Amino acid sequence: MKKWLLALQVLLASLLWTGSVQASEPIRVVYHMSEGIPQASRAINNIRNHLAADPTAKIVVVTHGLGIDFLLDGATNQMEQPFAGAIGELAGRGVEFRVCNNTLVSRKIAPEKVAMEAKIVPSGVAEVAKLQAREGHVYLRP
Repeated sequence: MKKWLLALQVLLASLLWTGSVQASEPIRVVYHMSEGIPQASRAINNIRNHLAADPTAKIVVVTHGLGIDFLLDGATNQMEQPFAGAIGELAGRGVEFRVCNNTLVSRKIAPEKVAMEAKIVPSGVAEVAKLQAREGHVYLRP
C-alpha cells in the first residue's frame, strides 16, 4: 500500500511540475489567412491587440490563396494605406510571416514580389498543420 501511495505522490508532483513549466513558456499561435485584404486588416489589429495583452506570445502568420495579397509589394488596405509599415512593425516584434509557394506558382507571382519579412514555405496548409501538430501552436483565424 505504501508503494502505491508513493507512486501516486510522485505522479502528482511530476504533473504539477510539468504544468508550471508549460505555464512559463510563451504561448505559440498560428494565425491562418486565406481570405484577402479585409481578413488581413482584421488580423493586423488582432495581432497588435494580442501582443499588447501578451508581449511574450510567439506568433506565426501563415498565408495562402488570397491571404497572401497583403504580403505582396505595394499592397494596401481598404483605405489605401500600405501594409508595409504594419508588417515591418510586427516583424520587429517577433511575428513571423509565411507565404505558400503553391499559391505563388498557381497565381504566377514571382517570389521577389513577396515582402522581405516573409518566408516562402512549400504549402500554406501543410505549414499550418505542422505548426499545430508538431510545434504546439494554437490555431486562430481572424
